[in-house]
Amino acid sequence: MLPLAITLAALSGIAALVWTTRHIKLSRERAHGFWLTPDRPGPPTDAPRISVIVAAKDEQENIEACVRTMLDQDYPNFEMIACNDRSDDATGDILARVAAEDDRLTAVNVRSLPDGWCGKNNAMREGVSRASGDWLCMIDADCRQLSRRTLSTAMQHALDTKADLLSVLPTLEMKGFWENVVQPVCGGVMLIWFDKDKVNSPHRRHAYANGAFMLIRREAYEAVGGHEAVKDQVNEDMHMAAAVKKAGMNLRVVPNRGLYLTRMYTSLGQIVRGWSRIFFGTFGTLGKLVTSFMLLLVMGLVPYAAAGLGLGLHAAGGGAAWLAAGVLGAAAAGLQMTVMLRYYRLIQGKPALAWTYPLGCAVAMLAVVKAIGKLRAGSKVTWRNTTYTRPS
Repeated sequence: MLPLAITLAALSGIAALVWTTRHIKLSRERAHGFWLTPDRPGPPTDAPRISVIVAAKDEQENIEACVRTMLDQDYPNFEMIACNDRSDDATGDILARVAAEDDRLTAVNVRSLPDGWCGKNNAMREGVSRASGDWLCMIDADCRQLSRRTLSTAMQHALDTKADLLSVLPTLEMKGFWENVVQPVCGGVMLIWFDKDKVNSPHRRHAYANGAFMLIRREAYEAVGGHEAVKDQVNEDMHMAAAVKKAGMNLRVVPNRGLYLTRMYTSLGQIVRGWSRIFFGTFGTLGKLVTSFMLLLVMGLVPYAAAGLGLGLHAAGGGAAWLAAGVLGAAAAGLQMTVMLRYYRLIQGKPALAWTYPLGCAVAMLAVVKAIGKLRAGSKVTWRNTTYTRPS
């Protein structure tokens, strides 16, 4: 039993140290962090033409709000192309109706999926082929603009930072219990792997983008091969960002406040399936997925196991090693809770649910396990009623 006590004590000590560094990082973010907000400058004096492109499959619940709030932007020089990707619901009818009301919107019906292509990538390719803009703004169908100035501030920021690809990160709309429990944890995993300061540094290899809002120079898009180069990737945004950075171009990510939001998933089943797809498409290797699993285990669950076992067994006559495990576990758990309280406030979540972080970790670990299962040859990934098979 002594080796177990020492192991729990060591892991809890590491977790406590990491949570302390998270407190420091949160303090720096609150003091010096940059957020793109509606009061930022823009649009540019000579506003480049932007083609906003969205792909939608069975999005009748979201697509009208997505399109109308984008068409309401104050940016003076843009068009919008909405691609109905083989939908079985009213998505196509909604797009046709809105397009008849506003000639800035072109509605495209994608009726088939070529071999070797993921549906969204093919639909976006169809949209780009009809685009006239010098810049392409790719968004998701479940995004809703909160401000009329999203395009204006994003375009100005892209020009100010000399970005070739700018990804404005979404604010997550989280309504149900499981959304509020799991989404912050899974989002936190992405932040650990893809720290925005490292992504924005030209001296780092880190590359990340979120397909909810990507503004890319058309020349840069074509230089990296467009969607043809990522046609079979379920996380095409990440792979396109990596290609842009590998080519020596300027990749930028920036969080937003008050510009737009997205509600990714509405049920526990959707959350697990969706994040397993994201983890699989983003990490794609056994090593990174196992590392993510261990991070969630050590940071999220081990402190409570150490505190419970350590203090309990010490009270029952255990030695100093169990006392150390219990104290370090309790310290790590306390630090975890205080960090999560601050993190929830930062992402505009519900701080009252910070105590659910271990539960969120357990669900996120399940999503990682399912992602690992997708690594085997012949495994299937199903998204938006389309199934893709991993090559043998």
